[in-house]
Amino acid sequence: MASVAAKNVVKKYGSVNVLKGVSLDVSDGEFVVLVGPSGCGKSTLLRMIAGLEEISEGEISIGGEIVNDFLPKERNIAMVFQSYALYPHMSVHENMSFSLKLKGGSKNEIDQKVGRAAQILGLEKLLHRRPRELSGGQRQRVAMGRAIVRDPQVFLFDEPLSNLDASLRVQMRSEIKELHERLGTTMIYVTHDQIEAMTLADRIVVMRDGLIEQIGTPLELYDSPNNRFVAGFIGSPAMNFISGEMTDGGFKTSSGIFLPCDTSKRSAVTYGIRPEHLHLHQEGVEVSVSLIEPTGAETQVAAHLGDDPIIGVFRGRVSAQRGSVMWVKADLECVHLFDSAGKRV
Repeated sequence: MASVAAKNVVKKYGSVNVLKGVSLDVSDGEFVVLVGPSGCGKSTLLRMIAGLEEISEGEISIGGEIVNDFLPKERNIAMVFQSYALYPHMSVHENMSFSLKLKGGSKNEIDQKVGRAAQILGLEKLLHRRPRELSGGQRQRVAMGRAIVRDPQVFLFDEPLSNLDASLRVQMRSEIKELHERLGTTMIYVTHDQIEAMTLADRIVVMRDGLIEQIGTPLELYDSPNNRFVAGFIGSPAMNFISGEMTDGGFKTSSGIFLPCDTSKRSAVTYGIRPEHLHLHQEGVEVSVSLIEPTGAETQVAAHLGDDPIIGVFRGRVSAQRGSVMWVKADLECVHLFDSAGKRV
């Protein structure tokens, strides 16, 4: 196991600046998830840690040693890609043991390492099969097993679940988290899916346009986002944002509706509230229902507060129809206010 650190890392492709001075410290044994929209630089940073991309400026260290000039094979890392990249003519055992054979490992050593990885991942009965005889989830486990047998200091994951269907993604998320708890190895995981980030990470790194917007635990980012971008990116459905201005009577929306809040935050021009922090209440504000989406345990309601679209998520059933009116009230302790620069105030 080892810590990983990036110090003022810059990546340029000609005149295009993809990473603009990123600094990040990952502790030994920590599970860190890099998340952000496409093009934010998260995969580029991961590939630079792996040695697959050259560093334009700055330093990357693994285990306290600067590795800028190290080849990928010299960094003692293992990477799991979005593509399984399995050899189709080889069995599961042969795929998992291939790198060990290249290093000249003995048959006994190879069998022990493959057997241990297969046991961890539940692949013992599949070692004789070819990739075409496996499901998508099983293939991804083989790809992880191929990484585990190398006994690396650091695991790197580049959107490993994006090719799986929804139910398999949920299953594989659990398996990756259990894998980290068993091995205790440092893991850095890239995804654009903020649900994956929330469920897997010890800490999340939110990136945008080649910069880090915020680093924190999943609940820190959810409950205390630094700015409107993080608030809108973390959480599904996304936070509701309502434009307006602060007055002595509360937050006045652009439609002239007053919403209760902390009126001392005079610089606020955007009112933010998460869908689950809206509650049905006769003393609330009137909204016009545009769509009802029952999901079983919860009901998601799309509506309009004046001219502003909002979404509410309510426990149980909601007796409303398109075009009807309902009254909602925000949990005042969960209101977020943002200034004109998008910073939370």
